[in-house]
Amino acid sequence: MIEAALRSGRAHRECVFEVFGRRLPGDRRYGVLAGTGRVLEAIGRFRFGAAELDWLSQQRVVDDATLAFLADYRFTGSIEGYREGELYFPGSPLMTVRGSFAEAVVLETVILSILNADSAVATAAARMVSAADCRSIAEMGSRRTGEASAVSSARAAYIAGFSATSNLEAGRRWGIPTMGTAAHAFTLLHDSEEEAFRAQVDSLGPGTTLLVDTYDVRRGVETAVRVAGPELGAVRLDSGDLPTLVREVRAQLDELGATQTRITVTNDLDEHSIAALRGAPVDSFGVGTAVVTGAGAPAAGFVYKLVARREQGSSGDWTPVAKASSGKVGRGGTKRGARLIGADGIARAEHVIIDDDHDGMPEAGFTGIEPRALTVPLMIDGEPDPAALGAAGVRAAREHRASAIAELPPEAFRLGRGEPVLPTVYR
Repeated sequence: MIEAALRSGRAHRECVFEVFGRRLPGDRRYGVLAGTGRVLEAIGRFRFGAAELDWLSQQRVVDDATLAFLADYRFTGSIEGYREGELYFPGSPLMTVRGSFAEAVVLETVILSILNADSAVATAAARMVSAADCRSIAEMGSRRTGEASAVSSARAAYIAGFSATSNLEAGRRWGIPTMGTAAHAFTLLHDSEEEAFRAQVDSLGPGTTLLVDTYDVRRGVETAVRVAGPELGAVRLDSGDLPTLVREVRAQLDELGATQTRITVTNDLDEHSIAALRGAPVDSFGVGTAVVTGAGAPAAGFVYKLVARREQGSSGDWTPVAKASSGKVGRGGTKRGARLIGADGIARAEHVIIDDDHDGMPEAGFTGIEPRALTVPLMIDGEPDPAALGAAGVRAAREHRASAIAELPPEAFRLGRGEPVLPTVYR
C-alpha cells in the first residue's frame, strides 16, 4: 500500500485511522481496554533497521523509493483515545491515529496485535475478579501461552484486578507483585511428603504455602500443620471436587488449630468455576490457561480503519470515509467517546460524538445525565504521554479500571452470554 501510494502521490495525504470493535468478544457485557501503554512504547521504537531493509530489498517486497521511506521512518503524528484500563463497548473509538497515510497505515499490525491480545486477557480477567468477590487472584498462565505473551498477559491481568503473577519477568519489567508455590515435582523429589514439607519450611519459613494434594489430601493437611505448626501460611489444592474438598480442609485446619491458615485453589479455574466456589471458604485463587487465552475469546476483535482524509493541502477540508461492505458497514468521521453517568453514579450509555467540537447530549432518551469524557491525548507529534508508560502507567491503568468498573450497573457482572450492558449512542 505504501509503495502504491507513493507512486500515486497520495502517501503523504493527512489521514485519521480509528481502532474500534464491532462487538464484544464472546458476547460479554463489557470490555476492558489494555495494552495502550505497550502500544505507545512500541510506536516510539518502531524502526526499520539494516537487517529488515536488506531482507525487503533481497526479497523484492518493495521498490527502492519505498525502502528509502522506510529507512527514514519515524511516526510524527498524534494519537488520542481511551485511557488504558477504561471500559469499552461496540463502536467505542478506542484509539485515533492522525498522520500521513504512509506513516499511519504501517502501524496497523503492531497496534492491533497488542490491543487485541491484551484487551482479551483483561476482559476475561475482569470477569474472574468479579466472580472472586473481593478474594485475591494470582495469574499463573505462563506455561499456556508464548514466552512474550506470558509477560504481557500478566500485565493485562494485573490491570484488570489480579493481585499478583507467577511471571518474574512481568514483575521486573512492570512492577507487578509476584508470587509462587511449589509444584508436585518438589514433593515427588523427596522420599516422603513430610521430608518435602520440612525442606520447604526450613527454606521459606512457616508462612509458606504447602501443596497438600500430591497423595492423600487429609493426610497432607495433617502433615503440613505438624511440620509448619499452626502458623502455616496456606495450603494449596490443585485437584478434586473443590467445593466439597475446600470445606473439608477448612474444618480440618480449624480442628488442628491452624485457624489462620489460608486455602488457595488452582486446578484449571475460570470465571464460572470461581463463581461456583463463591460460598466456599477459599481465600485466594490461581488462574492459568483461562486468563491468558481470554477464557475462550483470545482476541478482542478490534479493527483499524481509515475514517477521514484531508483534501490535498494542509488547509483542505476533511472528508469522512467508511467501509460499506455488507455486515461491516462503518461510520466515517473523527470520533470522541463519553460515558453518560446518572445522578446515582451509574453509567447509562456509551456516547460516541462524530465530527463535533461540542460534548452535547444525544437527541433523546437521556435526562439528568452527566457525560464523562473518555478520549484523552496519548501521543503528540510522535511523543507519548509519559504518564501512560512503564510501571507507573500500569498502576494508573489498574486504578482507572477499578473506578470505571464501579460505574457499571449490577447486571454487567452476570457471567452468561448477553448484550452489552450499555447501549452505544451516536451524535
